[in-house]
Amino acid sequence: MRENVCSFLNASCCFSILIIHEIVKIFSEDGMGKVVEIPADMTARDLCQLLVYKSHCVDDNSWALVEHHPLLGLERCLEDHELVVQVQASMNSDSRFLFRKNYAKYEFFRNPLTFFPEHMVAWCQETNGTIPPSQLLQNFLASSSCPEIQGYLYVKELGRKSWKKLYMFLRRSGLYCSTKGTSKEPRHLQLLADLEDSNIFTVITGKKQHSAPTEYAFCIKPNKGRAELKELRMLCAEDEQSRTCWMTAFRLFKYGIVLYQNYKIPQQRKTLLSHFSAPVRSVSENSLVAMDFSGRIGRVIDNPVEAQSAAMEEGHAWRVRHLPGFLNYFFEPFIHVAQLWFHGRITREESHRIIHQQGQVDGLFLLRVSQSNPKAFVLTLCHHQKIKHFQILPCEEDGQVFFSLDDGSTKFTDLIQLVEFYQLNRGVLPCKLRHPCTIVAL
Repeated sequence: MRENVCSFLNASCCFSILIIHEIVKIFSEDGMGKVVEIPADMTARDLCQLLVYKSHCVDDNSWALVEHHPLLGLERCLEDHELVVQVQASMNSDSRFLFRKNYAKYEFFRNPLTFFPEHMVAWCQETNGTIPPSQLLQNFLASSSCPEIQGYLYVKELGRKSWKKLYMFLRRSGLYCSTKGTSKEPRHLQLLADLEDSNIFTVITGKKQHSAPTEYAFCIKPNKGRAELKELRMLCAEDEQSRTCWMTAFRLFKYGIVLYQNYKIPQQRKTLLSHFSAPVRSVSENSLVAMDFSGRIGRVIDNPVEAQSAAMEEGHAWRVRHLPGFLNYFFEPFIHVAQLWFHGRITREESHRIIHQQGQVDGLFLLRVSQSNPKAFVLTLCHHQKIKHFQILPCEEDGQVFFSLDDGSTKFTDLIQLVEFYQLNRGVLPCKLRHPCTIVAL
């Protein structure tokens, strides 16, 4: 009898293990997919870390899982704490998960004033003066305070193709429009969408598919069941900053302090690991000095400027030395092609799309081949949510080809050296190069 009971319990355990695992297919930017078996309680953050490990990526806490709906023209980044299996259950058959960089996921915690323009933030009960910058995010996170986002938005009328411009208010209780100008009186407010049972999406085909008045469309989609186009609350802002403000406030109102906890977890893990994995230099490493072996005998380089110059020359020589022999002679100027920030012969429009997808934070960049000059390259850089392009031209001096983006004032032997320089020095750029646009194949 005891053996039968044990057999039954073992069988039950095996059965329970089988039913708590789900199959999820993840796609990379190149369209290739990977099937992953995950437990039912796996969060988006945990799945991203698993994909980072399997794809041998750098885990810089900027990877995200994207819910993509191609037929509806919508996408959003899952919050780190969301359960992947639950989200998948509400997706349509044509929908998919994408694995992508998103540098702006928590950027509003670092630079809140950039995300929340003063004229768009108000209180439910009018007060004199403006919100101090130090209190801005605390007011959004605290359940006892009553901030709100206000401003004009275009709203697509349900069941119609026309858009109407209305004055809107976003509060913890939902999104409201005023039926009488900019009035906040309760009798003039109409509830358009509830935050609790909805998610906010970027509309990626706003003008083409939905006849949006601008490129800055977004929508509120109910997360119960597989929503159709007619059930979406389509909205459109005048500019990128306004759209970002509305969408960020929606996330803060819906999740509150959970978002801040998601933001702090990687930093807490990094601090914890630093106590156990801090590198300790040996005595021999501490006693290393710069040496010059160009003569018959070696000499110690005492001048720090000369030592730094020697280190840079050695670094460049190492890169060239480790190329295959035939590449070393013919393709030395093209050693950048293996870099994650180099995107080849993509168009200007495609570079804009990639920058938009990966977060539009200051210093987000990529390099591409120039369309107007096949011998030149273009640095595409994001600054203050605007995308700028800088042409990198080849120039010849004493028979050697250099690259420069400031008309030859600062020259570099290859694009890797150029990027490394502007990651440390702003130079003629509006900001340093901080975040490379990276596309990784799964």
